[in-house]
Amino acid sequence: MAVPNKTIYVSDGDQPLYQRAQELAGGNLSQAISKALRRWVDAAEGLAEGYGDVHVRVGLGNGRKVRFVAALVGEWTTSALDATKGRQEHFRVYQGRTGKYVLHVERGPGYSATDSAGKPAGWRGWMGVGDVTYTEYPKENTLDVFATVDELRDKVPAELFSMVERAARTPTVEDLDI
Repeated sequence: MAVPNKTIYVSDGDQPLYQRAQELAGGNLSQAISKALRRWVDAAEGLAEGYGDVHVRVGLGNGRKVRFVAALVGEWTTSALDATKGRQEHFRVYQGRTGKYVLHVERGPGYSATDSAGKPAGWRGWMGVGDVTYTEYPKENTLDVFATVDELRDKVPAELFSMVERAARTPTVEDLDI
């Protein structure tokens, strides 16, 4: 099958950009342009449908950056007192263009104190009384993808699940003929 030729006119000022793209693409500028156009079309269609680019961090500490196209459908923050391991948790649930749900959880740094029996040290931990072991937890961000909203039920606080479940029944964009 013959591949049609397309001519692209490049301004003098953009020549270095095209040359660098060709280098990064291993000499295949057509492949680089197609990949960039595919991403641009996906983003433009997503914006028209009510979705947007989402950038989050995943991993310990600063972790790595992850990018996807989705719409935020629910958000919930727990206090350090309510959360596990004495640290605050921030839950965000997104719905992607394919209908899948993305759960991003930011867990702040925290610590725990246990006595010699492995039980929470309570006030002894705060006061440093007795045989107490302290464990420090670094900041951590996680990202999980679920095919259905029901798979989220046991992964998020009940209040957030209720919010996301309601949002799942509502269209992302509703066109009004007014």
